[in-house]
Amino acid sequence: MLELGVLIAGPFAGRMLADFGAEVIKVEEPRGGDPLREWGQLRHEGRPLWWPVQSRNKKLVTLDLRHERGRAILLRLAEHADVLVENFRPGTLERWRLGPEALWQVNPGLVIGRVSGYGQTGPYAGRPGFAVAGEAMGGLRYINGYPGQAPPRTGISLGDSLAAMFVVQGILMALYRRDARREGDGEAAPRRGQVVDASIMESCFAMLESAVPEYGKLGHVRQPSGTSLANIAPSNVYRSRDERWVVIGANAENLWQRLCEVIGRRDLLEDERFRTHWARGQNAAALDEIIGGWVAARDAAEVDRLMNEHGIVCGPVYTIADIFEDPQFRARGMLVEMDDPELGTIVAPGVVPRLSETPGEARWAGSWRLGCHNADVYGGLLGLEDSELESLSSEGVI
Repeated sequence: MLELGVLIAGPFAGRMLADFGAEVIKVEEPRGGDPLREWGQLRHEGRPLWWPVQSRNKKLVTLDLRHERGRAILLRLAEHADVLVENFRPGTLERWRLGPEALWQVNPGLVIGRVSGYGQTGPYAGRPGFAVAGEAMGGLRYINGYPGQAPPRTGISLGDSLAAMFVVQGILMALYRRDARREGDGEAAPRRGQVVDASIMESCFAMLESAVPEYGKLGHVRQPSGTSLANIAPSNVYRSRDERWVVIGANAENLWQRLCEVIGRRDLLEDERFRTHWARGQNAAALDEIIGGWVAARDAAEVDRLMNEHGIVCGPVYTIADIFEDPQFRARGMLVEMDDPELGTIVAPGVVPRLSETPGEARWAGSWRLGCHNADVYGGLLGLEDSELESLSSEGVI
């Protein structure tokens, strides 16, 4: 697989595939590389901590795609690839004469994953697109937060991650379609690739659940609802005696009955305000006051224990420090240690999802050295001689 993307969406897609064993060759611009090398909120000894995680398991090469010799090399690499992923503004590859038709001339079976703000077509295709805009225009930002307040963002670039996951899904489906046999005739289908067009805005829009048909049929505009969902109760966060937030979800009949038992309020089962799921949703504020008072008299650990002992959905709201202390994350391999030559041992997110027969693995951290795999890829894969590599380097092509 060739990864031409920068920053978040394209590289995250490449990381997911690399985690499961795909040979991912990440192509970076020779003068500075991927800007993600400098991203991240905190640094250790001058180095951001995100880069070695996002670029793990990848071979890193440099190549100037604006240069004629660089484009020729990219086309040679594409001959060997099953997949190419890019997340430039639409039209960029075409300006470099590296659009799908040019790529398919050298490799008709190539699957091309393209991530952009608004998609490859439509009146907004040419707009620059970051996650913040995609989340806003895709509808996620509006329904987040509290009524009457500025719509907050999540603490991550959620839209980029969603688009990356959608493009990976599309790539896997396109590969299956390309390699599947034709039904009935027993002959292999032609190995034809296709474009997987993933939009950040559409990836956010796809998450809106019933908000779409509710507006389409009833003209209802879903509003932000703070820590709960409208007409879904009880399901909220509650503050414990030791000032921890705890989520309790009992918005199913059996869970609701168990909750009444645990908090010692069987009388609520006969209360007309709470007799049905719809009634509980209509009287959620009163219900939250009752449950909140019970939680406020206990520490979070006790609340969590009692709820889970009785089969009620419950969980404390974790900080990253809590996650590091939780045995479930350790047991599932979600906190993996990686050795980085400059940073030493770093902890990275584990591989998701878990596959029983072909589990993924964090094999090595992304290197800080630009073009560290140039000789391996260009010499080993393409057979370029040392003299040609030196020439390409001196010209700034690699």
